[in-house]
Amino acid sequence: LMGFLDTVLGRKGPTAAKADSDDLFDDDFQRKLDYLALVSKRVFAGRMRAERRTKKSGSGVEFADHRDYQPGDDFRYLDWNVYQRFDRLLLRLYEEEEDLAIYFIVDASSSMGFGDGKKLRYAKRVAAALAYVGLANLDRVSIVSTTDRVLDRMPATRGKARIFKVFRFLKELEPEGQTNLEEALKKFVAQNKRRGLVVLASDLYDPQGFERGINVLRYNKFDPFVVHIVDPAEGKPNLAGDVLLYDCETGDEREVTVTAKVLERFETAYKKYLDDIHHFCTSKQVPYIQADVDVPFDELILRVFRRGGFLR
Repeated sequence: LMGFLDTVLGRKGPTAAKADSDDLFDDDFQRKLDYLALVSKRVFAGRMRAERRTKKSGSGVEFADHRDYQPGDDFRYLDWNVYQRFDRLLLRLYEEEEDLAIYFIVDASSSMGFGDGKKLRYAKRVAAALAYVGLANLDRVSIVSTTDRVLDRMPATRGKARIFKVFRFLKELEPEGQTNLEEALKKFVAQNKRRGLVVLASDLYDPQGFERGINVLRYNKFDPFVVHIVDPAEGKPNLAGDVLLYDCETGDEREVTVTAKVLERFETAYKKYLDDIHHFCTSKQVPYIQADVDVPFDELILRVFRRGGFLR
């Protein structure tokens, strides 16, 4: 499936991709950002208190909640009043104010540039819009581009006036190299000791398995949010007869006779792959949204808000 997808869509040259970046964040895009930021504040206010907080047990500043006592917990934080009334051992949890760290990881591998470059373009716009929401909420936002390694990094910044820094970083991204989310995200977690929310924008075409990369984030106590960039045209390639397929990332070639039966099997395999991604994220309680490149970006962002997992 990976090789077939990588080969049927055609290559887009860097000149065309560069031209697209000129209107990537135009005035209309920027006007929509303020609307989305306003909506996010309303959604956020409706779900929880206005401040971003990290729960910590111990000498915090404000009581937050209880949880069941576990062997090894500090006895000093047991709630003896609850024990006397209900005969249950519960620990008191406290909150300390702390701004949220949000990392945006944009897959910039060659497969993201196929078709007419819509996938990478869409990923850039989604990342910019969500970054603006984070900046408007005074969270610390940073952006990382990856292939089978970390390509580049925009250091953490805050305040919505910094959105132009985000625009400049994203405009410079060009599709290149092979996908290996596991290796790239291992490097990412080694470089970033502060845990936080990680928004992964990728087509997830990883021959080693998309699960490995997501699990690197989970096992290192980051909170992944998967924005799966999908181009519906990839599920129904317009091919027939004898064709020479090549892998856009490795350059490998293969001769294939494309028949109606082959296309039917491919479409079935493609749908199963999408279902497998959704099932994996659901089973691991990883927030997931399928980002169809044919859906206006602002509509997609509203879906992210409704999905939950980003505003918290």
